[in-house]
Amino acid sequence: MIVTLQQTEKLFSGKDQNFHSFGFSMLLTRLKILHERDPVRYTLEDCNTAINAFLDRFSDIMGDDCEIIEKL
Repeated sequence: MIVTLQQTEKLFSGKDQNFHSFGFSMLLTRLKILHERDPVRYTLEDCNTAINAFLDRFSDIMGDDCEIIEKL
């Protein structure tokens, strides 16, 4: 699964998104905070790359979460 930049924006702006994977929720929170504090250093593209790397590694155990992301 590959997350697009538009999906990354929606992940960052989503308030009521609940993911089953605690690690993925922590990653999103961390990246969102870093991007808000320093958008030049932590660009949306960099955050997108980090999300895709995480999903590439753990998508097998994140079935329900992947379905949520695909619907964005």
